[in-house]
Amino acid sequence: GKPEFAGGLTRGARICRQLRLDMDPRSGRERRAIEVYPHPATIVLFNLAKTLKYKDKRGRALDSLRAELLRLMDHLERIVPPDPTWRALRAQVEAATRKSELGRAEDQVDAVVCAYVALMADRWPKRLTTYGSFEQGYIVTPTLLDTHGAIQQAVAEYAERQPQLVAVAAEYVEQVTGLLDEAGINYLSVAGRAKSVDSFAAKAARTVDGLPAYSDPLREIGDQVGVRVITYVRADVSAVADVLGAQFDVLDDRDLGNETASEGRFGYASRHLQVAREDGQVAQVQVRTVLQHAWAEFEHDIRYKGSVPTEHARDFDRRFTLAAGLLELADQEFTTIRERLRGAAVGEVDAAAEGVSPRELAAYLAGQYADAEWSRPDHYAWIAGLLPELGLTTLAALGDVLADVDAGEIVARMDYRYPPGAVRRLDDALLSAYGDRYVDLPGNAHRRPLLAVRLEKMRG
Repeated sequence: GKPEFAGGLTRGARICRQLRLDMDPRSGRERRAIEVYPHPATIVLFNLAKTLKYKDKRGRALDSLRAELLRLMDHLERIVPPDPTWRALRAQVEAATRKSELGRAEDQVDAVVCAYVALMADRWPKRLTTYGSFEQGYIVTPTLLDTHGAIQQAVAEYAERQPQLVAVAAEYVEQVTGLLDEAGINYLSVAGRAKSVDSFAAKAARTVDGLPAYSDPLREIGDQVGVRVITYVRADVSAVADVLGAQFDVLDDRDLGNETASEGRFGYASRHLQVAREDGQVAQVQVRTVLQHAWAEFEHDIRYKGSVPTEHARDFDRRFTLAAGLLELADQEFTTIRERLRGAAVGEVDAAAEGVSPRELAAYLAGQYADAEWSRPDHYAWIAGLLPELGLTTLAALGDVLADVDAGEIVARMDYRYPPGAVRRLDDALLSAYGDRYVDLPGNAHRRPLLAVRLEKMRG
C-alpha cells in the first residue's frame, strides 16, 4: 500500500527507468545503477565494530545523534576531501537544535556514502560484494575483510610466537643499553616490549580506503618488538641513531619530527629506526627526547582512547599543535643550557676528604673534562664505587693518577665517534693507568671482554 511501490516498481526502479539506467549489478553498460545501503558500507569502509547510531530512533537524544553523525562525517573526510558545500553541511549539523535538522543533513551524508560505493563499483569493482540477485533483490556493499581467514591465521601464529618475542625484546633492551653505555651517551631510559596479541590483532585488521592495510601482517607489521630510548636533548637523539646504525642493519630510518616540520606543522616528533640483528630478528627503535615523549604519551592517551568529544576535536587539535611548538622551543632551550654549562666553572670540592660521593665526583669531572658530555647519574655512582677497589679513597688521590695520564693521547687512540660523557672519559683514563688490573676488578666482571678490546686499542 505504500506509494513508493505503486505499479509493482520501487521508487528507485522508476527513476532508473526514466533515466535509462540498467539496474542489473552484473551489467557492464556505461549507464547503470546499483542498490547500495549506508550502514554495511560504513562498517567495512571504516572498520567499525557496530553501526553508528545517527538515525533517529526512540530513546536517542539530540546530542547523541549529533555526535554520531559528526563521527560519520569525520570518517568520510578521510576518504572524500571536504569542499565548501560539505563544510556548510557540517556547520549545520554542529549548530542543529532539533532532530529534524539533523534528519535533513543525515540524508545528504548518506548520499555521499552511497556515491562513494558507486565510485568503488566503477574504479575498484573487485572490492565489492553483491548480496542477493537482480531477480530476487540485492544490495552491493564493500567486501568484508579477511574472507579467507588470513588475519585470524596471522593472529594465531603471532600468539604462538609472542612469548619468544618477549625474550627478544629483553635482549634488545640489554644490547641497546650496553651500546649506549659503551659509547658514553647520556640518556634517560631504555625500555622495550613485545607487542601484545590484542594489539597485533587490532593493527592487522586496519583498513585504508576499505582495503586491508596489511596483506601479510606477520611480515609487514614491523613493531612486533619495540624499543624506546628517551634522551634529554635533541642532539642525543642523533647520537643514539648513529650508535644503532653502526651496530645493527638499519632497514628503515624515519625522522617524523623533520617530516612534520617539512609540512610546516608542529606535532609528533620521534626518530623511528627499523633495525635487524645478525640473526635476522627485527625491532623498531623509537628515539626521542623526554619532552617529545611527554607530548606523544599525553596525545596518545587523550586522542586514541576516544576521550575527545567530537565537538571539541578541532579545538583540541589546535591546542596539541600549540603544545608541540612550545615543547620544541623548550627542547632548544635545554640544548642551549647544556652547551653553555659545558666547560663552565664548577664549585670547589674537598679533594682531601675521605670517600668520593657521586655528586662530588660529578663536580670534579666537570672541571677535569670540561669538553665532555654529561653522564647518567647512576653511572657516576657506579664508577665512584670502583675507585675504592683501586685504593682511591679521595679526589686528591684520583687527581694524582689522572695527572700521569695523557688525556689527549687517549682521545687520539680511542677516536671517539660520539662526544663521550665524563664517566666514559674517566673510565678510559683509569683503564690506561691501571691496564689489566683495572680490567680484572670485581666491579668490572660484567664487561671484561669489552674492556680488553678497549685496552688493546689503547695500547696500539
